Amino acid sequence: MKTSGNKISQSLLSGLVILIMSASLFAATSIYDFTLPSIDGKPAPLANYKGKVVLLVNVASRCGFTPQYTALESTYEKYKDKGFVILGFPANNFGSQEPGTNAEIKTFCQSKYSVQFPLFEKIVVKGEGQHPLYNALVEAFPKAQPKADSALRKTLDSHGLGPKNDTDIMWNFEKFVVNRDGKVVARFAPDFKPGDPEVTGTIESELAK
Repeated sequence: MKTSGNKISQSLLSGLVILIMSASLFAATSIYDFTLPSIDGKPAPLANYKGKVVLLVNVASRCGFTPQYTALESTYEKYKDKGFVILGFPANNFGSQEPGTNAEIKTFCQSKYSVQFPLFEKIVVKGEGQHPLYNALVEAFPKAQPKADSALRKTLDSHGLGPKNDTDIMWNFEKFVVNRDGKVVARFAPDFKPGDPEVTGTIESELAK
C-alpha cells in the first residue's frame, strides 16, 4: 500500500508540475508563437520579427478606412530602418468589405496603394472562428483606446453593426502595437489614423527603448 501511495503522490506531483509549466507558457505567449500564411500562401513565422516594434492591423479593401493604406505605407517607410514593421491581416468580418481572394487583395494593395509592408492571408479576427493570434491580442489588451469625440461606435451601433462587447475588434483597421519583446503595449480604435500623434508617439517611444 505504501508503494501504491508513493506512486499516486508522484503522479500528482508530476501532474502539478505539468500544470504549472502550462500556465507559465500561456502567460508567456507573444506574437512570436504564431505562424500564419503570407498573402502568397507561404508559412510566415511572426518570430521573424523578433526585436522589432510591430503594428498589427486588420485591413479591408472596400471600407471607408481603406485610404488609411496610404498612411500605413508612409509610416512603414518612415520607421522601417529603425526596427519597425507593419503586418496587415485582411478580414471579411465587417460589412463583407474584404470579399476578394488573397491574390485579388494583394493586387489591390500593391496597384492602388503601393503597399510594401507584409500582408497575410485573409483570417477571422472576431467571433466564431477567430484566429488564435487575434484571440491572444485581445486577451493581452482587452480594450482599444477610443479616439476623442469619435462617433464611430455610435454610428456602428445605430446600424446594428457595433461590437457585442467592449473587447471585440470594433471594425476594420483596428491597430495593435507590440514592443520589441513581443508584448502588446497599445491598441487603437479603427478611426485613429496611422499618422496620428497618439499612434506615432507610441511607435517612437517603443523604438527608443
